[in-house]
Amino acid sequence: MKFSEAVKPISYLKTHASEVIRDVAENQKTLIITHNGEAKVILQDVKVYEKTQESIALLKILALSGRELKKGNYKTLEKTFENVRNRINVFKRGQREVQS
Repeated sequence: MKFSEAVKPISYLKTHASEVIRDVAENQKTLIITHNGEAKVILQDVKVYEKTQESIALLKILALSGRELKKGNYKTLEKTFENVRNRINVFKRGQREVQS
């Protein structure tokens, strides 16, 4: 995204609101709206916003995972699969007892 093309004054937004919204939505654009020469708000397509929020959530998960790894708070893959197999076996035993 070129910021030179993405910056519009609030007066432009006021006079071209429907056109701007249509353009932002159809082309998944992001606009920076200025007021008195200062950037004040971002006008963004909702799909772009949702993707951004999902990306931020994934980055937070990665950051938390990295911290946990550094602390040594993790299970090996073998231990994880062993736990899953044990849970499956407990579930199967419970199903057999219910059917009996």
